[in-house]
Amino acid sequence: MILTKLAYKSLLNRRASVLLTLFTIAISVMLLLSIERIRVDAKTSFSNTISGTDLIVGARTGDIQLLLSSVFRIGHANNGVSWQSYQYITAQRGVKWSIPISLGDSHKGQAVIGTTRDYFTHYRFGKKQTLSFQQGHAFERVNQVVLGSDVASRLGYTLGDSIVISHGMGNTSFHHHKDNPFTVIGILNATGTPVDKTLHIPLAAIDLIHGGVHSSNVEHGESDEHDEHDEHDEHDEHDEHDEHDEHNNLIGEPNQITAFLMGFDSPLYTLQIRRNINQYKKEPLLAIMPTVTLKELWQMLAIVEKVLLLFSGVVILVSLLGMLTTLLANLNQRRRELAILRSVGARPWQLFTLISMESLFTTLLGCLVGCGLYYGVMLVSSSYLQSHAGISVNIAMLSYYELTLIGVIMAAGFIIGLIPATRAYFYSLSDGMSIKT
Repeated sequence: MILTKLAYKSLLNRRASVLLTLFTIAISVMLLLSIERIRVDAKTSFSNTISGTDLIVGARTGDIQLLLSSVFRIGHANNGVSWQSYQYITAQRGVKWSIPISLGDSHKGQAVIGTTRDYFTHYRFGKKQTLSFQQGHAFERVNQVVLGSDVASRLGYTLGDSIVISHGMGNTSFHHHKDNPFTVIGILNATGTPVDKTLHIPLAAIDLIHGGVHSSNVEHGESDEHDEHDEHDEHDEHDEHDEHDEHNNLIGEPNQITAFLMGFDSPLYTLQIRRNINQYKKEPLLAIMPTVTLKELWQMLAIVEKVLLLFSGVVILVSLLGMLTTLLANLNQRRRELAILRSVGARPWQLFTLISMESLFTTLLGCLVGCGLYYGVMLVSSSYLQSHAGISVNIAMLSYYELTLIGVIMAAGFIIGLIPATRAYFYSLSDGMSIKT
């Protein structure tokens, strides 16, 4: 207890240099924990982007390129899939559901996807979670749009607002489809995936806005058709016919689509149909299994993980070497203090313990402050990482691996503190505290 109190008083007496050393250790710990948490959560966010989908089918290209363009809205698909091929493939035995998607348009830098109502029923993310609506519902007419949560919050849209789609991806728009505005009919709940940054319109609307037909004409035609149905025959037959027409009006007959997602009744169908698609002779197609391709993608990024961890390790090493330099410099300045301690009966091992405790306390306080800074940085940057990088940061208790890293830092700080402690151990009172030879 006496040595502990003495170590505390000694650190307090040299608070300027101690605070500087403590701060460098805290920054390195914060950096290490932040990189580790972002690395883990980025991997989780990538893996949780899509789940429950057995195959993604698109024009023949690289597996990762198809995944990035169709799921993450990164890059562009050079070719599409003909509508006839889509209908033929999805009509095969074992196909449980399919979701066609058409990309190539945007709104104020946010991706626009043309799809069907099945998208909101069968698309899964995370641990097979379904999409849900914060407000409104799925589109029911060709001129309606469903917004991702990030699009609605960032651009300030609410239900009933009118928006204009532009041709071109990202911030590069070649033409604004002002003749075909869309009405916001639904806003999805946040998912932490690219869905949040996407606008969803009916598949038929893609052909509509590029074909130059005004959406009001389509709506007017639909209304007339419904009026005629209401004037004839029995209501049950009319309801079925109207429902069928409405379904067709939302899908249309596109020439081609960008890609489509598929789910099967059994994994056996997945492998069989994947092989058939990859050998499809009518047009060059590629079918990928998203879970497998995600693993390949992360393996490509493994070198980035190692570089980030190496960078953090170097920062920690530099901070600990800085602590060693400070301790050795202070040791020469404390020769009189150590001489007084020896003169009042302090043993060499007690001086050794004192210096070791000081380095251990400095490292411990640096780690604690670093953990506090880490949580502060995560709280401040979590929304930014979510909106700009699509990384959902899990602000939770430190994991076992993270605690192990802190333990390694503590051990390294203690070992480094043994160097000045050993020098103090061999100090003597002879010749005014000279070192024994």
